Amino acid sequence: MATENILEIKNLSKSYNDSQGTNNVISDMNLTLKEGDFLSILGPSGCGKTTLIRCICGFEKYQGEIFVEGEKVTKPGTDRIMVFQSFDQLYPWKTVRGNIEFPLKKQGIKDKAELDRIVKKQLELIGLSGYEDYYPHQLSGGMKQRVAIARGLALRPKIILMDEPFAALDAMTRNKLQRELHKIAENEHLTVIFITHNIQEALVLGTRVMLMSSHGEVKIDMENPIPKPVTPDSPGYGELWRKFEDAL
Repeated sequence: MATENILEIKNLSKSYNDSQGTNNVISDMNLTLKEGDFLSILGPSGCGKTTLIRCICGFEKYQGEIFVEGEKVTKPGTDRIMVFQSFDQLYPWKTVRGNIEFPLKKQGIKDKAELDRIVKKQLELIGLSGYEDYYPHQLSGGMKQRVAIARGLALRPKIILMDEPFAALDAMTRNKLQRELHKIAENEHLTVIFITHNIQEALVLGTRVMLMSSHGEVKIDMENPIPKPVTPDSPGYGELWRKFEDAL
């Protein structure tokens, strides 16, 4: 259950200049996120979904203010971890263990026993125990995404930001990873912002669902009233699906 605000966004705007002039991607957005929220974000292509989470991560300069636990976001930090859509976000020359350990070592963790403990725990969470010595080229797309999630979780971030991480997977693998991510998020009390174009995915995962308009504004922002686990047979699913379909 969400408790206190972990993210505050005040009057966020983001624009880019190109040959056609100024392109306003996000316009005067205000948003708060509570600890333990799983916010699914829907919206048409080009509406600013990815730009929003890049601003939260500190990858983009922006107008307005973004605070994580009261600290203003001015640059990237390990309190905000991003998982991308691409299967190629792992270091190909490092094993699964090496990929998970790398950011931990950068954070100053050198004790082998502690590293082993963290790697073991994360691999158990994502269902890949026994794969620690595999290289990325030996893994399927779904397994690579699991490792990317494990690498992010190992740093114990305050917020995990996920940019369509399952979009390129086949339907069966995607559904399986949705169930696994939901279980991990609940058990570990994660705070997640999850971008998707898939209404079903947004409703299955999100405790809260937000829809952005093509002008980078918040069109719908609501708590997901359907009890977990959500399936197409859940009471209220069809009505809520149509609400977002019509809005899109």
